[in-house]
Amino acid sequence: MNDDVRNIVLGVVAAGVSAALGWLARTYLWRRRLRRKQAFFGLPDHSESLLVVNRNAGGSELSVMRHDVFALLELSALIKDCNAHAQVVAHDATRQGFGERTEFCLGGPVSNRRMAAHLSSLLPGVGVNTQAESGPEAGAFRIGGEDYRVDSGRSEYVLLARLTAGGRGEARPVFLFCGQRAITNQAATRYLAREHERLARKYGSGSFVLLLKVVNSQAYGPDVVELVADVTRAARTPAPEPAAPAAS
Repeated sequence: MNDDVRNIVLGVVAAGVSAALGWLARTYLWRRRLRRKQAFFGLPDHSESLLVVNRNAGGSELSVMRHDVFALLELSALIKDCNAHAQVVAHDATRQGFGERTEFCLGGPVSNRRMAAHLSSLLPGVGVNTQAESGPEAGAFRIGGEDYRVDSGRSEYVLLARLTAGGRGEARPVFLFCGQRAITNQAATRYLAREHERLARKYGSGSFVLLLKVVNSQAYGPDVVELVADVTRAARTPAPEPAAPAAS
């Protein structure tokens, strides 16, 4: 073997080794990123999860708003990326606790009984006006003494929460998307899909409750979302009882 042939062989071998090392490095980084994503969502390989769907508050029991369907598609893509599976369950057909399977619960307490139960037991500091049927008071949030009212199409709010049963780190989480309108539910799922890596770095496997504002949805749809505040402490602290009227 002369020097030219030897140099060609060595070059081919070096290129092959470099390509193999590059492939191994990319595979390692991809797997590490996948494991972190799976840990954040509580979705190991081939695990099962629940998509708890609400109903159109102004329609029949089986009616689902268009934006809520889009939100379910966003969540389904996240679940598939984690090599997991999803089961779609109606809000009034879910008869189980949480912590065994990751749950994604969509919609406000008026259209989703499961959400109403989660807010009552897990987020006692969150008040939602379910009495008003129209106007800015309909669906208004009250958190930590502050009111967040609906300005339809211009300024609307949604809660995005990741919670675990009893604070147990090994329990599968429940994700809540509690919006004032269907388009805000979709906005929250899109925000989660876009920001999950940053949220995982900040909160790890812990709980959080974020208040988001959807800006000018009549023009921008669910795409323009602002983080108003991390309201975890206020949302998980029971609201004080109203003072009793003074005796005359």
